Amino acid sequence: MPCPHFKITIVKRSQGQSAVAGAAYQSGERLFSEYDQKTKFYNKKKELVHAEVMLPSHAPPGYADRATLWNAVEAVENQWNSQLARRIVLAFPVEVPKEQYLPMLKEFCNEQFVSKGMIADFAIHDKGDGNPHAHILLTLRAMDEHGRWLPKARKVYDLDENGECIRLPSGNWKCHKENTVDWNDQKYAEVWRHSWETITNRYLEAAGRPERVDLRSFERQGVQQIPTVHLGPAAHQMEKRGIETFLGNLNRDIRAANSLMQSIRSTIRGLQRWIADLTEKKQILLDALEQVKEPTLSDLLVDYFNLRNEQRSEWSSRAQIKCTARDLSEVMQAVDYLKAHSLNTVEDLNAAIKDLSQTAAPLRKQLKLNENRMRSIAQIKDAAAVHAKLKPIHDAFMKKNFKLTKDAYAAQHKEELDTFNKAVRTLMKLNSSTAVDFSALDAEFSALQSSSAELRNQLETLQPDISALKNIRKYIDMVLNKQQLSAPGGKTPEKESVLKKLEEAKAAQTTKKTETKNHTQEI
Repeated sequence: MPCPHFKITIVKRSQGQSAVAGAAYQSGERLFSEYDQKTKFYNKKKELVHAEVMLPSHAPPGYADRATLWNAVEAVENQWNSQLARRIVLAFPVEVPKEQYLPMLKEFCNEQFVSKGMIADFAIHDKGDGNPHAHILLTLRAMDEHGRWLPKARKVYDLDENGECIRLPSGNWKCHKENTVDWNDQKYAEVWRHSWETITNRYLEAAGRPERVDLRSFERQGVQQIPTVHLGPAAHQMEKRGIETFLGNLNRDIRAANSLMQSIRSTIRGLQRWIADLTEKKQILLDALEQVKEPTLSDLLVDYFNLRNEQRSEWSSRAQIKCTARDLSEVMQAVDYLKAHSLNTVEDLNAAIKDLSQTAAPLRKQLKLNENRMRSIAQIKDAAAVHAKLKPIHDAFMKKNFKLTKDAYAAQHKEELDTFNKAVRTLMKLNSSTAVDFSALDAEFSALQSSSAELRNQLETLQPDISALKNIRKYIDMVLNKQQLSAPGGKTPEKESVLKKLEEAKAAQTTKKTETKNHTQEI
């Protein structure tokens, strides 16, 4: 399946980040930053396939050189907390030929960014490990027709009902800021994701592939599946070496739960569809042939047994006896199940399948909630460990009072500060506080594990009923399908198919309705 990865972030100076460093990282070039007077070079980037800068028509040609471009961007941003660029990381589908990656990406950048006035600096990376992807750096400021950077926002004075400026008690005029462009509007994240999804699916179709990409979340897609936890490079390498990790075990539990829920969901849906089809056929039978008595499920199972004996009429005696004994055992088990559960008619079978679905649904829902909470607890514990480890570095950064000293410290400890800020965001989102009660979390996790194990056991106890209903459906379908077959050579069979009679009666009813309608129109 194609990887649905599409991540959007902002390059922020307040977090010690640099647009020049980002451009050097993705392009593999050695770039000099005029802001901090340092050379940025990442000589381990061996996976570069192609790098290019795409300019709008009114941009200076000199900005095709990425060192000139991003140094100009950093020069015009003179605040310590300026936002420097927008970064997008997206995945290519391995099902599309590699030579199509560049036209795919250029079409996307030109359609969504360059045509709107942004400069797009992109690079395609592919290590050959099945993870081809692209990095895109985008400018945040608009340009005028002469290629000069425009302000990100402008001051707008508020007016009263008479169109006059409003004076505040302080003596200043009431005003607010308005963005000169709407590129930072959150709606564009959805627009860009959908555009990449459309382009990717079009190239997949052109390549003759059946796979399609959907960049929406499982919840928005209506997929009842528990998402797995991101391992991270350390845990991933340990798992590759055969060392089990806490997150790896959690992911294995989640996959097992997803597999079990999917199996039960698929079986129940198949039974429901079969019941709906069988109910429709039964209703036609009752409407067309009221005098015909509806066969019971046990009668149909007996017909199945007789049908199997007829199909083996030319077999050897030994084979017939062996297979007849096996079929007799299966049919008796099915009849015993029907008797044990008082299932005589199609309505009874429909009710049994509905009860089975209603029993499994809350179990699947609670299991999904448990696994999601266990995943959140794991993320909280990891974030708390990172927070405790890196807090001294962050505290030292906050104590720096002078801008140059603070910027230098931020650049020196960029990775640690970024990781610390990410841990804080995770804790506030999942725990509402950076203070973590590990004892309470461990107790909750153990309780959830026990609850999930019990839920899985309850779901597994439903499997015998599901298997029995599937076998009964298979036997009855074989009988009904046999009845639908016409006699060979065009001869009239001794006993016409009930379903054939239904189709003829339904066709006669349709013809009669049409004639009545035409007669009414003539009158």
